[in-house]
Parts: sequence; C-alpha cells; structure tokens
Amino acid sequence: MSKVAWLFPGQGSQAVGMGMALAEGEPVARAVLEDADAALGFPLSKLMAEGPEEQLKLTEHTQPAILTHSTMVVRAYMDRLPKPDFVAGHSLGEYSALVAIGALSFHEAVQTVRERGRAMQVAVPVGVGAMAAVLGMSAEDVQAACEEGSRATGKIAVPANFNGPGQIVIAGHAEAVYAALEAAKARGGRKMMKLPVSAPFHSPLMEAAQAAMAPVLGALAFRAPKCPLVNNVDAAVVSDPEALRDGLVRQIPGAVRWEATMALLLKEGVTTFLELGPGKVLSGLAKRQAKELGIEVVTMAIAGPEDLGQLG
Repeated sequence: MSKVAWLFPGQGSQAVGMGMALAEGEPVARAVLEDADAALGFPLSKLMAEGPEEQLKLTEHTQPAILTHSTMVVRAYMDRLPKPDFVAGHSLGEYSALVAIGALSFHEAVQTVRERGRAMQVAVPVGVGAMAAVLGMSAEDVQAACEEGSRATGKIAVPANFNGPGQIVIAGHAEAVYAALEAAKARGGRKMMKLPVSAPFHSPLMEAAQAAMAPVLGALAFRAPKCPLVNNVDAAVVSDPEALRDGLVRQIPGAVRWEATMALLLKEGVTTFLELGPGKVLSGLAKRQAKELGIEVVTMAIAGPEDLGQLG
C-alpha cells in the first residue's frame, strides 16, 4: 500500500512575502502568524511580509519564519492533505515536523528556533567558518577531500549535509573548507560553490551552540507524536519523546543525513512526498533520488493557495 511522507524545508527557502497569500485567505494561518508575533515579542509577520531581505536572512529570523510558514500550511490545509505515515524535516525543518505531528507546541517551538538561530550565529565569529556545496562526487571522495583540507590547514572541514546522490555540503573553518575544495578539484571534482551563509552549520564548530541549546531543549515538553519522524542525525524512525529531544540536541553539530532519510522512506514504501512550507528543494531531491532507484513517486510542494490544484 502506498504511503505518504510530509517533508519540511530548512534554512535557505525563505523569501520576502512568504506565507502572505495563505494568511490573506485562511484565518487559521493568520492565527499562526499572530501566535508567532506574541511568542517572539516582535512582529515576525511584518518581516516575513515586507522584509528587508537582509533582516529576514539573519539566522535568528530565518528559522522562526520558515517554521511559521510551514505550520501555517499544515493548519490551513489539514483537512485537504493526505495524512502522513512519516514526517521528516531538513535541519530546522525537523522542528516544523515535530509541531505538525503534535510532539511540540508551536508557541514553544518558534521561541526555541529563534534561540537556536542566535546560538548558532554566536558560536563562530562571522568570517571564521564557511560552507560549500560539492556536486557530482561520491561521499567517499568528498570525505577524503575534507580530510586532506583538514590536514593541510590543521583546522576542521567535514561533510555537513548529505542532501542527495552527488549533492554534498561541507562545512568548517574557512581555510580548511577552501583547501578541501582544492583537494576535491584534484580528485576530479568540477562543480562546487561557496555558500552565502553566516556560520558553518552542522559541523563540530557548532558544539558551543549545542551546549547552549541542550538546557533549552531539555526544558521543553515533548509529547508522543501522531506518526513517526525520520530524524536527521541518525536517519532513523523515531517516536519516543525523549529520543525526539535527543535527536534535536545531536543534530546541531551533526551532519544532516537527508539522502539516507529519503532512502529509508522509499524502502518503507512511501510513494507520495509533500513538501509543506516555502520552496521546492526537498520535493525536487525526492523526485531525483526516487528516479535514480527506478521508483515512481508523486511529489508536491505546497506553500499557499496557488499550489492547491496539485491535491486534486
């Protein structure tokens, strides 16, 4: 029997105007925006609607904005969306997934991801860290290039996001990341790009952020979810509330194992993937990975009323 997975995007999918068409037509979605403003003590809704873009791009604003938009979609269209057998979220998106399945309250989650954004930003001074995408290389070759970059500089470069076959992001100290890119070129790598991010997320340089967030996450009330989550850090099916909490703590310096997450969902028989919130990155990755495995899937990206036609 065909199964359904809800996917929730992470940082990078934000845009000025996000969620506004949804808020205009759906009182439930407007209520989510109002809850976000009240929980945060500043008008996130105005920043999402009007920008400026540079402010929206700040990690402490981006994270609550994306969580808010995803929650707006879920609550506005709950009766129209096929019920999930599993959920998964990319990095920050794991919080959106947990709100969607009732494991976390939105009010607490939006406060928490703002703190997460702040903690991640202050963990490493601007300019010290870097991230870069390496395309078309195996995980083994990327790992080897990172090790070469680390040896050459005495600093840290590691794979941070395994996004899909041949789509890997590396992170760490800027010098080591750039040395790793040179090592990747020497190994035949041809497609790579530095990413415009403000910190080396999902690398050991985020251990200070993990230490800051552990007590914050420890104080949250986690509840039994309505369906299982496939978490980032292990790419494992998780339902126990304490295991859900532990996954959020460990994912801060840990790599996002998205390719393994998708492989697990496909193996479990998921053939319908709905990306809920801004952007279409995850639905695109799902389609490509399924195609490489010869599996036919239906993918949809639902951000607002303009996307409802896909639901039939």
